[in-house]
Amino acid sequence: MTNASEAARRAARSLTRLIGHPAEGSSEVSQVQENHWRVCVDVLEVERIPDTTSLMATYEVELDEDGSLLSYRRVRRYRRGAADR
Repeated sequence: MTNASEAARRAARSLTRLIGHPAEGSSEVSQVQENHWRVCVDVLEVERIPDTTSLMATYEVELDEDGSLLSYRRVRRYRRGAADR
């Protein structure tokens, strides 16, 4: 895997398959070692109406040089409409 875009796509796809919640995007991508990546994936965990009250979560995903998932953990849970402080 050679670039951040590919790392973000693979992290989102792997995490969605694993936890069963849809990924909505990536908020951070960084190369932590040569060809190892850490990606923060934003996920819709609980859909509600109105949409601004839906529960979102950010997961930190680590991938190896082949794009295989090494680890993941939830680092934040929040309402979609909530701003960072």
